Amino acid sequence: MKRLTPHHIHALHPYQSARRIGLTGRIYLNANESPWNNIVKYKHTDLNRYPEFQSSVLLKKYAQYSDTSINNILITRGADEGIELLVRAFCVPKSDKIMFFPPTYDMYAVIANMYNIKKKKIPILSSFQLDLINIKKYINDVKLIYICNPNNPTGNFFLKNDIISILTIIPLTTLLIIDEAYVDFSIENSFISKIHKYANLVILRTLSKAFGLSALRCGFVLSNPNIINILKKVSAPYPIATPISDLAVQSLKLENIKQVQENILQVALNKDFLVKKLQSFSCVDYVFPSKTNFILVRFFDSDVVFQYFLLHGIVVRDQSYKIGLNNCLRISIGTIKECQEVIQVLCMFEGKKL
Repeated sequence: MKRLTPHHIHALHPYQSARRIGLTGRIYLNANESPWNNIVKYKHTDLNRYPEFQSSVLLKKYAQYSDTSINNILITRGADEGIELLVRAFCVPKSDKIMFFPPTYDMYAVIANMYNIKKKKIPILSSFQLDLINIKKYINDVKLIYICNPNNPTGNFFLKNDIISILTIIPLTTLLIIDEAYVDFSIENSFISKIHKYANLVILRTLSKAFGLSALRCGFVLSNPNIINILKKVSAPYPIATPISDLAVQSLKLENIKQVQENILQVALNKDFLVKKLQSFSCVDYVFPSKTNFILVRFFDSDVVFQYFLLHGIVVRDQSYKIGLNNCLRISIGTIKECQEVIQVLCMFEGKKL
């Protein structure tokens, strides 16, 4: 089998999603999913016909939601497919290079490895901001630049002026891709309005996070029509199944958007509660500020805490193996009851009374 498989595929380490890691428990706070379910219901029965290449109704609905045009949008199987399509469409294997800024979302590296694309990693600063000095040194040598904003797993936004600075100096032969998977939790920080100003700006979005539709795998690429048309050339013929597009359309109805906005407010309240409680524990070194539906927490011994959580049925995400995140765990914001259980388990860990 090794002789059959290309070397770069044989050496590939696949992305370790929360489900693929396979940890089990009662409370899942490891995948940044919404704890609320069923804002939409599926009643469609006509499944004997292939779906549209791009659902016209869904395009219209998301264009309204994002204040763009249907010509600016490509519907994808989650934002992950958008990451992959951009590499597939614009990068030459063994020749072109992508840039990203660890610690960040692992799929940028995984997809580069899948397509045998070179990688330029420029770690973010200790402040969790972009290292503009080093970025500018290598910016003319890359085809695609991926910025996760807000960043996963750190939870912060990068300075807007820093991103604008990059946009103003990159050549038209380089694309800047801003992954806004978590931007709905702080929508005022989106760069979506800039796609009309910068021809090489691409935005990635998803319904997996704030909309609570992780199981659908429905995302969007937003950019100028020229880039969208190129991506259509390398997209699958039927990328989005009819049930998925129908449910996505439902989620974008006004009453459901209002429910999503209420859920976002509740996430913020639950996060405030959890952060304040966590700061009182002696096992906690620091809770990093977050604009998302998760928090990054540095413990004095994250492995012991991780295993204790697991022992009590709470699954969080270990980030301690990533650059600059020693002893860090990422905790998704669940329901208030789930947040209270996190605190209860830590109280048991420290021998405290609630």
